[in-house]
Amino acid sequence: MTITTPHLGSPAGAWTDAQLLYALEEVVEKELNRHLQVAKDWMPHEYVPWSDGRNFPGLFEDGEAWEKEQSKVTEIGRIALVVNLLTEDNLPSYHHEIASLFGRDGAWGTWVHRWTAEEGRHGIVMRDYLLTSRAVDPDKLEQFRMSHMSEGFESDNRHSMLHSIAYVAFQELATRISHRNTGHQSGDPVCDRMLARIATDENLHMVFYRNLLKAAFELAPDLTMQAVRDVVVNFRMPGHGIPGFERAAAQMAIGEVYNLRIHHDDVLQPVLRFLKIMEIDGLGPEGRKAQEELGLFMGGLDSEAAKFDEKLAARKARMAARAGA
Repeated sequence: MTITTPHLGSPAGAWTDAQLLYALEEVVEKELNRHLQVAKDWMPHEYVPWSDGRNFPGLFEDGEAWEKEQSKVTEIGRIALVVNLLTEDNLPSYHHEIASLFGRDGAWGTWVHRWTAEEGRHGIVMRDYLLTSRAVDPDKLEQFRMSHMSEGFESDNRHSMLHSIAYVAFQELATRISHRNTGHQSGDPVCDRMLARIATDENLHMVFYRNLLKAAFELAPDLTMQAVRDVVVNFRMPGHGIPGFERAAAQMAIGEVYNLRIHHDDVLQPVLRFLKIMEIDGLGPEGRKAQEELGLFMGGLDSEAAKFDEKLAARKARMAARAGA
């Protein structure tokens, strides 16, 4: 795929995905080495309350059927945990996508496999926790997993390496925030500690991609600005194909796990501020247009978030009034 750009620093006035991959490989190697120095290995089994576990019906005659009351996890915690786990479950599809885009050789390939291995721990520990603590109906969880994974996953940004880097820079942070807030809202300190551990990984992944995105701005500023604009304006979480996702997302928004205000303040703004996106100059016409559109979109999103804040505050006031009646 050839992408044309007026930027004089690009080879022959144009970039291909292959050229960008090659040009960024030194940055990837640097960021990979930094990641390996700061990332800490951890054991999923150490975060699971195994002593709380007991048999489910099936092969075991003493199996105890699942009941919602068996777990201390809150309703919003249960909903968010299922969404977060099902999102992690599609790791084979995510690996296929990034391996196809970034390749399996050199520093890129090393990163792809390392990232996949680290992400794999997240699904392992979450499922073990959910089943051991009886936080969710195990039959429904498996039915959801089969349905979700049978659909597969295709990224909205698979057409472009730059778009994919821009997307994961925001998405990794969004996932971190979602996990962290789920832990806070779960009602279970064990769950909170587990999700805090996962969130630490997700933050390191975000830093890797965010720094890579910054380097891309130095190479191809106009193209990178357009990619960031496209990703921010059309952003969707990777779990959007989960059965019942829209309803779950609405409940998570009300439960303050993930909503417009969180998306604007805690996900988009931190990355955009780090990149100093609105201060980048020397752009060509298309880059300047993308920069302006990005600024307008963020202003509109902030206004939409303010409206949501008002509705949420009014809802809380109504609930408090009913509780006090």
